Amino acid sequence: MVTVSCDTQFTHLAWQRDEKELAGVKYPMGADTTGNLARMFGVYLDDAGLSLRGTFIIAPDGKLMNAEVNFLNMGRNIDELLRRLKANIYLARKTAEGCPAKWKDEGDKTLTPGPEMVGRVHEALQK
Repeated sequence: MVTVSCDTQFTHLAWQRDEKELAGVKYPMGADTTGNLARMFGVYLDDAGLSLRGTFIIAPDGKLMNAEVNFLNMGRNIDELLRRLKANIYLARKTAEGCPAKWKDEGDKTLTPGPEMVGRVHEALQK
């Protein structure tokens, strides 16, 4: 896992040192001070000189598996991010299955996508 923002490395250091919510962060924090990476992902606001809060799950082969973009003042939920990461890892092994919105971990109910599932997800989850 890597985080990247348009802030400088010194801002990241201050965040890690002083922001209690980031006390346990052990992964690298990259500085995209030019905004080039943010532009590549389509989250840079040229007129404001800021980037939206984008979260992207990218498979080892470079394939984009999941994307979430929030506005500047919307926080992200790490539990939901970890749920989506686990689901993507699980689905990479079980390609015929689908993880519903409330799926949290291996062993939870999954679905088999298909025409018979359309409009009947709720019923399938009750079985």
